[in-house]
Parts: sequence; C-alpha cells; structure tokens
Amino acid sequence: MAVIAVWSPFDLILSLIAPIGLAVHKGTALVVDLDPSGVGYRSSTDLATLVRRGPTEDELRPERSGVAVLANGGVGIGDATDVVNALAQRWPNVVLRCSPHVASASVAIGVVPILPAPFAPQVPGDVVYQRTAYGGEVERGSLVLPVPRSSTVRALLSGRVPVSRDRWIRSLGEVWSLA
Repeated sequence: MAVIAVWSPFDLILSLIAPIGLAVHKGTALVVDLDPSGVGYRSSTDLATLVRRGPTEDELRPERSGVAVLANGGVGIGDATDVVNALAQRWPNVVLRCSPHVASASVAIGVVPILPAPFAPQVPGDVVYQRTAYGGEVERGSLVLPVPRSSTVRALLSGRVPVSRDRWIRSLGEVWSLA
C-alpha cells in the first residue's frame, strides 16, 4: 500500500486535480479530502460521516478497480485520523488532499505553479513544480510537470479519466517516488 499527501496552496485547480491525477496514475486508488472548509469533491458518502458512525467493512476497501473519491464533509484531520489510517491499511493506494489553506509542508508534497519573480511562490518541504504559460525559474533537478491539456483538466474536474497515455498523468507518476 502506498500513501501520498499533497497540497497546492497557490492554485485551487491544482489542489483539486493533482490528487485525482495521482490516483489515476496508480489505477486503483482512493482520494481522501482532508480540507474541512474548502471547495471539495462530491461523493456518495464523506469522511465526516465515516468518522461519526464508523466505516463499514465494505467502505474500508475497494469494491472495484479505478479511482474512488471521499469528500470531506466538514471534519478536521485530528478527528479523522483513525478512519484515514484504517482506509490507508486496506486500499492499495491512497492520496490525501491536504487543505491549501493550512501549511502542510511537514507531511505533504507541495504542487506549486511556476511563476516569474517576484510572484514565484515559496513553499517549504518537498515540492513539485507545475509549468505555466507565464514562465519562471526553478532549481535545477526539480520535478517539473508539463502544462496539462484543457481536456485533461476538464475530465478530472468532472470525474472522468483523461485519455490514456496522458502526458501530465504520466509525469505525476514521478511524484509517487517522493512519498
């Protein structure tokens, strides 16, 4: 089982699509939204409900291959730790979407857009850079993701899997090595 935590404090779209893209790369994975107050995902149940009533055996493991998403529902990570740990023990791959509003540098990999100085964001900890149309510099040897196609972004935001062999999804595969 592999678990990875990501956050994108400077780009809301990246904070939504990067976790799903990481899950799509793995094939069978669960995306757990740990942001109790932000724009999140839609799902048939949510993390807050699992914390309140306890997860069923069926909810703790994948029913089929593919990507599943667990919306937050308004619960903080402190209250959800036991449920998240139980999910991580049963799913082959888990992606934790950390809040873009809370510094998560000690545990999460930052996904940061490349912007020119003086607008270039600084994030402590492990960072993956997202190429943009605006340019900018990054440290030599840094992992830089290509600009995703608009069809990829639309697919991920609408809950569909992008076309196979998507370059952006393939590049996200390298992020798993940082976990």
